[in-house]
Amino acid sequence: MEYTYRIIERRGCPVLRFNCSSRRYRAIRNDQALLRGRIRELAAARVRYGYFRIYILLRREGWRINNKRVSRLYRQAGLSMRLKRPRRDVMAAHRQTRPAAGAINENWSMDFVSDALFDRRHIMESRRAAIRHWWHGG
Repeated sequence: MEYTYRIIERRGCPVLRFNCSSRRYRAIRNDQALLRGRIRELAAARVRYGYFRIYILLRREGWRINNKRVSRLYRQAGLSMRLKRPRRDVMAAHRQTRPAAGAINENWSMDFVSDALFDRRHIMESRRAAIRHWWHGG
């Protein structure tokens, strides 16, 4: 703008509604390579530690950093821990397919039904049922 229109910065910035100090600002960004390397070392040594535990270890070593920076660098390095599988899915992960029935009453299934009474006592009932894959064609 200064070279094209031959106008000084102090007059051009207010015309464009732009702050002069923002135009002059130069970012001072320190190199994060050393910190990234240390985060990777700690994550390799302690596999089960997440970003917050690594943040605590770094603070104990004397690093003056923010936990949000550690979180960002941890994610950028691809070190995010996989989430634990909920307990309700543990059995479903190992379940095998049921073989097809060759005759009536060859395969049986078990089902549990539970309910609560008016006084909050729980009742459970076990039911067994024949799987009629053979009869219904699969």
